[in-house]
Amino acid sequence: MSSNRTRLVLALAFALSAQVALAQDNISKVNGSISVEAGRHVGDVETVNGTIRIADGAQAGDVETVNGGINLGSRVTAGALETVNGGITLGDDVAARSLSTVNGAIRGGRNTQVERAVETVSGSVYLDRGSRVGAGLTTVNGGIGLVGTTIAGDVETVSGDITVGANSHVRGDLSVRKPSSNWFPVSINKRRPRIVIGPSATIDGDLVFEREVSLYVHESARIGRVTGAEAQRYSGDRAPRD
Repeated sequence: MSSNRTRLVLALAFALSAQVALAQDNISKVNGSISVEAGRHVGDVETVNGTIRIADGAQAGDVETVNGGINLGSRVTAGALETVNGGITLGDDVAARSLSTVNGAIRGGRNTQVERAVETVSGSVYLDRGSRVGAGLTTVNGGIGLVGTTIAGDVETVSGDITVGANSHVRGDLSVRKPSSNWFPVSINKRRPRIVIGPSATIDGDLVFEREVSLYVHESARIGRVTGAEAQRYSGDRAPRD
């Protein structure tokens, strides 16, 4: 057997062994919380009624709960994080494939790295300095707050406030969509959303507003074309109050 073929066979064997080991390390419950110890490597983690906690430096596959939150410590690497009734809270230097909630807030620490999208229906999203989202960020009925964060895709909401804070960069469009019957039974906030583009922030795409908003853009910010609103320029650290 040639050396190249031998290496290929060994690589396949190691890959299969790793998959088997990973499958054996899956953690699943129906009722109860789950805790993964610091530094531990596990497969998928899921429960129906309970909170999932993953401590510092651990690694996991997909993490999912129905009635409960997901709490990750610092330097955790994971797959898709998904909860229905509960929030997602991340420490610093966390990497995940995607973040998704239905009824719950998403709060990321510094240097949060999300490969794909961040989505929530009724809940806010906050991402701290050094964070990056590889696709879009969407909420229906929740605010969005970004500080020193890069969003590679679009940022979109229906009734939430949006703050693209200092030194943040949205490479796609920023949109506030018109409420639709498709969101039933989600309760849509009827007040005017407040949109703030902060100091040295950049929006590469268009700013599209399908409902009335209050739009404040810092004098040092750079934005694309605005449709559906009139931008009010401001200076200083904070935007004017409505």
